[in-house]
Amino acid sequence: MAFAATRPAMKAADRRRAILDLVLSGEEANVERLTASLGVSEATIRRDLTALAREGRILRTYGGAAAAMQVGTHEPEASLEERKALQREQKEAIARTAAGFVQDGDAVLLDSGTTAAALARALAAREDLHVYTTNLLAVSALAGLSNIHVTLIGGEVRRSSMGTFGPLAQLVLSRISVDKAFLGADGVVAGVGLCEATAEQAYLKECIIRQAAELFVLADASKLGRARQQHWTPLERAWTLITDAGATPAQLDEFRASRQASIVVASA
Repeated sequence: MAFAATRPAMKAADRRRAILDLVLSGEEANVERLTASLGVSEATIRRDLTALAREGRILRTYGGAAAAMQVGTHEPEASLEERKALQREQKEAIARTAAGFVQDGDAVLLDSGTTAAALARALAAREDLHVYTTNLLAVSALAGLSNIHVTLIGGEVRRSSMGTFGPLAQLVLSRISVDKAFLGADGVVAGVGLCEATAEQAYLKECIIRQAAELFVLADASKLGRARQQHWTPLERAWTLITDAGATPAQLDEFRASRQASIVVASA
C-alpha cells in the first residue's frame, strides 16, 4: 500500500520566518497562498500573521499581509493653518457630496479636521439635525444656529486639529449612537485602515466607528494610500469612501479590491 508523503511540521518560529521572507520578497502574501506554500491551516496562518503584526514586522491587510517597510517614514504633522490651505477646493467638494448623505432629522457625528469642518458648513441649512462632534471648528460653524442641535464631545484639545480626544471623549462616545459618522484621517490605506499621528486619535476613531450605523471616510486623493504616521484605526466593516476627482483609477482599485468600501467621487 502506498502512503502519501507528508510534510514535516515546522516550528512556529521557522514558519513565521518563512512567512516574513515571503512578505518581504514583495510577492503576493494572502492567506490562501501562504496556506498552500507552508502546508498548514488558514487558522494557523492567521495566528502567525497576527503575531508578526503585533511585533511590528508586517502590516495586516485585507486577506493577508504587507511588509512594514512599505509604510512611509514618519513625518511631522502639519499645523492647523497648513491643513486649512491644503487641498481646499477638493475638501469643499468632498464636503458638499458628503452632505448629500445626511437627511433632515439625522443624528450625525463629525470627526476633527478641516474636511469635517467643511461638512459642518455644508449642513448649516438642514433642519432638525443633531450634530455630535469632537471638532471645535465645526462647533464654530453650527453652534449659533437654531435649526441644529450641537453636542461637543469634550476632552483634551489638540491644537494642530482643534479637535478633542482622550478618556473623557471616549466615555462620552460610549454613551451615544448616531445614524452616520464622518471621519477624517492623515491617510487611508486599503485593507489596513486610517493612519493617525497618535494612538489616542486612532483609538478615538475606533470608538466612533462602534457607535455609528453608517460610516463615511472623507479623504482627498493625496491621502489615499498615504501611510506617513504610526498609528492605525482598522476598518473592518462596510464603509463609504468619499474622495475627490483627482483620485486615480489605481488608487481607487485598491479600495474596490477590499470589498468593504463603497466609493463616491466628488465632482468639482
